[in-house]
Formats: sequence, structure tokens, C-alpha cells
Amino acid sequence: MNRHPRIAPSLLSADFAHLGDEVEAVIEAGADLIHFDVMDNHYVPNLSVGPMVCEAIRPHCMRDGLPVPIDVHLMARPVDALIPLFAQAGASIISFHPEASEHVHRTVRLIRSLGVKAGLVLNPATPLHWLDHVLDELDLVLLMSVNPGFGGQTFIDGVLPKIESVRRRIDASGRDVWLEVDGGINAGNACRAVDAGADTLVAGSAVFGNKDYRAAIAAIRDAAPLRLARQA
Repeated sequence: MNRHPRIAPSLLSADFAHLGDEVEAVIEAGADLIHFDVMDNHYVPNLSVGPMVCEAIRPHCMRDGLPVPIDVHLMARPVDALIPLFAQAGASIISFHPEASEHVHRTVRLIRSLGVKAGLVLNPATPLHWLDHVLDELDLVLLMSVNPGFGGQTFIDGVLPKIESVRRRIDASGRDVWLEVDGGINAGNACRAVDAGADTLVAGSAVFGNKDYRAAIAAIRDAAPLRLARQA
């Protein structure tokens, strides 16, 4: 059993001049998956990376000869045209914001039809009703604990009750849906996110801002043991 949350280092905080090496380093340091943020300077006020970069890091996402998942977070609008490109580039999970899709259920179905796990992302002020009709087809719910668009922001404590609410929905569904939290996560607040119900934590500057990636990942993971009822 996994007694600790999954840790997904966010490449947004990595050294882009040595991205392949950075990916290999955090995987060697114990990362469970790689979080890949896509920003379009339209839905969010920043511009980051596209499918070609995802494809370029795919060969570096290996541990003991097995692939480490690439967790693609699309902060882009519209999303449907991008999804096949990232699926082809090697994404294992593709998550999108409901505000960026004309038909949320159709977008979820599109992701799954490409053999990729589907996730829905909710910003701090996005209501939970978006989950009412798609939770039974999701593999992941990603809750933003900052407003998207920039790395290095401070965790918003008001998201904690939202994490609790989504955890109750997932548990009631009886399905194995990951509950991921992204934004301002560090060793000091990881326990609160996990106690509220998260089982997967995205960490950017808390990992890449530390010279010792292994120690940084271990500090976050060890600070937030999962409750036995939520062990995956």
C-alpha cells in the first residue's frame, strides 16, 4: 500500500535550459509523476510550452525501464484541438478547465477515446457543480490552490473545504479517482491538503527551488501521510 501522497513536480519551476536532465533528476529523486503546465497567454496571463516539449521529455520519463506518467494540465482555451496533439506527444493524463470547453462531457470523452486518463481542473472560485455529470468518467480531479497562470504563488487556505467536499464526492462514487492539489504546496502545508482529502500533490518551487531534489520530495511526502482509508 502507498502510505504517502503521490508527488508531481511541476516543470514550470524547472531549469528549461536543461529540461531533460531536470526530469531525470526528479524521477531519480522519487517523483511519482511529472506535472506539465501548458499556458496560452489567453485563458491565463502567461505563455509556457506545447506538445513538442512534451514529446521531447517523454524519453526522459523512465524509471527502471518503465514509463513515469506525464500529467498534462491544459490552461488553454479552447482545448479540444490541443488534446490529440498532447496525447500523441506522450501525455498519460490530460486535465482541462471547464471554462475552456464548450462541451465538458464531450471533451472528457475525447481524452478517454485517445487512451489517456481524463482530469477536470477547478480553480479556487470555480463551483463544484461541474462534477455533477462527469465525475463518473473522470480519472482525476485537480483542485487549484492558487489562481492559475504563475508559479511560486502562496497556497489559498480557503480551498481546504473544497478539497474536503470533492473527497466526499469521490468516496461516494466508489471509483478510483485521484484528487490532486496544485498551487503553493510545500512541506509546511502538504499535511493540511492531504488531511482534507488530497492524494496527489503538485509541487514546483518547493522541489526545484531546493538544491537537493530528493530531500525536497521526501520532506513533502513525509509531512503528509495518507489516512488508511485513502491508501491507494
